[in-house]
Amino acid sequence: MQYFDGVTTPIGRIHIVVSGRALTRVFLPNEKWSERLIRSPKHPLIVRTKRELKEYFSGKRKRFTVPILLEGTAFQKKAWGVLRRIPYGTTISYAEEARRAGKRSAFRAVGSANGKNPIPIIVPCHRVVGKGGKLGGYAGGVACKRKLLALEQKFVLV
Repeated sequence: MQYFDGVTTPIGRIHIVVSGRALTRVFLPNEKWSERLIRSPKHPLIVRTKRELKEYFSGKRKRFTVPILLEGTAFQKKAWGVLRRIPYGTTISYAEEARRAGKRSAFRAVGSANGKNPIPIIVPCHRVVGKGGKLGGYAGGVACKRKLLALEQKFVLV
């Protein structure tokens, strides 16, 4: 069974999806989904995820502790693991992410993996930028990515 609920944030309404034991998906504003989900605003994991997201958006949380389940290819999981180690308030390039994932020339592949990241914000693919600091793509749109990076910069020294 998969359960969901939404939370209003400074970037818009986000929907979170959990299984019995882990967060499995974060839908950014305007993203669509077709899965059959059961609305469950009081599910303990949904309550915890909402709390952590609210703390993140208020600058009080720099790391998430909610359990997550990432399903993807071995390379995607490796790329997403790199994302989880990018410190709050910092960015790296796609080329650097590829190097850290052990595939120096696979910067396009890490970009593709990031685009398939099922748990954005919590697995912070917004912290990866193009060469020269260009924002590149983002599932929630470039404006959303810009807002997330600005939010982190605002609270980085707090």
